[in-house]
Amino acid sequence: MNNILVTNNPDVRDKFNDKFQVHFLDGKGYIEVLQYTRDKIHEGHELLTHPLSGSIKPNETPYKSIIISSKKGNLDTSGLAIVEDSILSARKFITNKPTPSWPEHVLEDFRVIDLSLMENVIEKLGHN
Repeated sequence: MNNILVTNNPDVRDKFNDKFQVHFLDGKGYIEVLQYTRDKIHEGHELLTHPLSGSIKPNETPYKSIIISSKKGNLDTSGLAIVEDSILSARKFITNKPTPSWPEHVLEDFRVIDLSLMENVIEKLGHN
């Protein structure tokens, strides 16, 4: 388990809990996942996947999954800047148009999309 997967998506947690140290943020929202990731970067973890990957806007989906290094090192200043910018962007989207209270079948679709994004990036990182 070389990296940490930060997620609020139970499908991602269930699929990858044997390959990653999963930090599952049960009941937390999109911005809270970003803030948790930012705090981990401050602790010395490195950002490995972009927080705004995919084409779904932050105010459309409640789910987000991000991979960071398990090793701590020097402050990842570029990763920190990316996460900070992502938090600002997500807040702007959500302030302008809050995330709807989606019915369960739509939430399921968003979980599948987030899972698919993670499957693709994990394959590219060579964790499959």
